[in-house]
Parts: sequence; structure tokens; C-alpha cells
Amino acid sequence: MMEQVPAIQFLVAGALGLGLAACSGFRVFVPLLAASLAYHTGYLVPAGGFAWLGSWAALITLATATVVEIAGYYIPLVDHLLDTLTTPASFVAGTILMTSALPHLDPTLRWTLGVLVGGGTAGLVQTGTALLRGASTAATAGLANPVLATAENTLAVGGVALTLLLPLVAAGLALLLVVVILSRLRRWRARRRNAA
Repeated sequence: MMEQVPAIQFLVAGALGLGLAACSGFRVFVPLLAASLAYHTGYLVPAGGFAWLGSWAALITLATATVVEIAGYYIPLVDHLLDTLTTPASFVAGTILMTSALPHLDPTLRWTLGVLVGGGTAGLVQTGTALLRGASTAATAGLANPVLATAENTLAVGGVALTLLLPLVAAGLALLLVVVILSRLRRWRARRRNAA
């Protein structure tokens, strides 16, 4: 029997998974490394079967792969090879990120959403960046590709940071809403007392 979980938790977990999956379309290993670090530190709780993602081995491996991937996009010709390799890899990464972010769902539904939403989103973003890199190479003989790589790195890192801050932002907004409601309730009571 599945435990009762508030709908807001499903929404936040889904948004986290989707945000990380989308970022893996820019850089495959940046969001995987961020998820690994979040699971390792306990900031996020992975779905069943994904505890390995928070292990030291995964953290070290993903940190190394992240550095190699980011550096590789600044080397002519290697960037195109990476696009060829990362297109299917981004689909896998997006699937893993989305699936691991949904701990309260039935495994069949979790994997279905992981493949369709997470993998699909990552694949679409990666395909778009690969097409853009191809157009950049054709138009500038590859001279603009380092600029494009910097933009993609920035979007990957910035997108991951914003995605991981989502639960804190949601909690802050909920707290702000409670404060506003309590403040209005106090003013309403004060007006009633003054009117009586």
C-alpha cells in the first residue's frame, strides 16, 4: 500500500526531476553530479533503487566526467564527437534523473514518467543544442562554438542551481503565504473589535 503524500510533494518532486532532466540536455553530467551531491548530503531523498547515485563512487565518477565533458566542448572536433555521444546519453540521464526524483510513486508509473517526460525532455534539449552547434560550425567554421559551449555550460549549471533551490523557494513562498494570511486575519479581528 502506498503512503499518502500531499500533492505539493508530487509537484515539487516532478518539477525537480523535470528541471534536472532538461539540464542534462545541455550537459549530461552536470545535473547527474548535482543530483548525486544532493542525495549524498541528504538534501534530497532518491527513489528506491537509486541510493547508488548518492554514493562516493558515483560522486567521484560523475565529478570526473563533468570536468571532462565541460572541457571537451571547448576542443574543436571533440565537441562534435561529444554531441554524437551525449545525444543518447542525455536521454538515459534524463530518465534516471526524473525517475530517481519521484520516491513516492509506484515504480511502474515512476519509470514511465522517467522515460517519457525525463528522457524525452533531455533528448529534445540535447537535439536542439546539437543542431545549433552544427549550424554554428557551418556559419562560423567552428569559431563561435566555444561561445556556444560557454552558454550551454551556464544554462546547465544555472538551471541545476535553480532547480535544486526549488524546494527552498516553495517553502519560502508557503511561509510567506502563511504570514500574509495571519497578518490579514489579525487586521480583520482588530477591525471587528474596533467596530464593536
